[in-house]
Amino acid sequence: MAGLMIAEDELIERMVLKKMLQKKFGEQCTIYEAQNGHEAVELARREEIQVIILDIGMPGMNGIQAAKIIRREHPECCIIFLTAYDRFEYARSAISVGAMEYLLKPYSSREIIHVTGEALHLADRYRTWRAGKDGADGDRAGGTGAEAAAGKDGAGGTGAGETASGEILPFTLRLVDEPDQEKENDESCTRLSLMVSMVEEYIRTHYMYEISMHDAAKAVNYSDPYFCKMFKQQFGQNFTSYLAEYRINEAKKLLCRPNVNVKDVGIRVGYPDNNYFTKVFRRLAGMNPSDYRMELLQKL
Repeated sequence: MAGLMIAEDELIERMVLKKMLQKKFGEQCTIYEAQNGHEAVELARREEIQVIILDIGMPGMNGIQAAKIIRREHPECCIIFLTAYDRFEYARSAISVGAMEYLLKPYSSREIIHVTGEALHLADRYRTWRAGKDGADGDRAGGTGAEAAAGKDGAGGTGAGETASGEILPFTLRLVDEPDQEKENDESCTRLSLMVSMVEEYIRTHYMYEISMHDAAKAVNYSDPYFCKMFKQQFGQNFTSYLAEYRINEAKKLLCRPNVNVKDVGIRVGYPDNNYFTKVFRRLAGMNPSDYRMELLQKL
């Protein structure tokens, strides 16, 4: 059975990706997890791993750095890179370590399943090739194993080939950067709905404190840029605006209670500066807190 590693520092991304691949390829491979580059390198040293899915933007040792070490120690591995940034230097580095694929986030399930299936197929062919080769096949071992399996018989469609001397060329890197036009599948919806639920819960339990977008992103294990992008997509506004609206709605609930002093409301919803609270309340509610309470009392 093949070994497949997912190295991804974003917890939700890693969980959903593992679930997706487990469902599709669970009978073909054992799936391992790493949350940073150092763990990925150590895991590759301990276990028999043929396919590695690496997020480039991991903290500490990033995916490119980890891939260079893994490629040097395990040249037969198929490496698939994931990244949220479309940067030329990343693509160039991916080529330099013989990456099989370079997928831009947010990738579709169709893309990742197709690429992973292809990588597992090449890994299987490489094992067959290794088992059947003899001393006369030494020249074939000059390149990486999975590349040899793909390039020698011309199948697989990954663009691998040979030089005139029989040396195996590296994988041809394919940039999969076209947006998927299909409806989001179940796995994508699961990932996003889990993120939404976690953010809503965090705000519900922390809105009364001085929190920032960075605090929320850290709480749900997302990087700031990715969290900002996904939050805007899912909530239709930025984090600051959403939090302000949530706090003012909570303030309105408190103002409905006669036993709560108006001056205490701001503090209880995360605005220790009463003047600033009044300013935000007036902007979102169209009147200041005292007038809002007075209007409520007149309706009784």
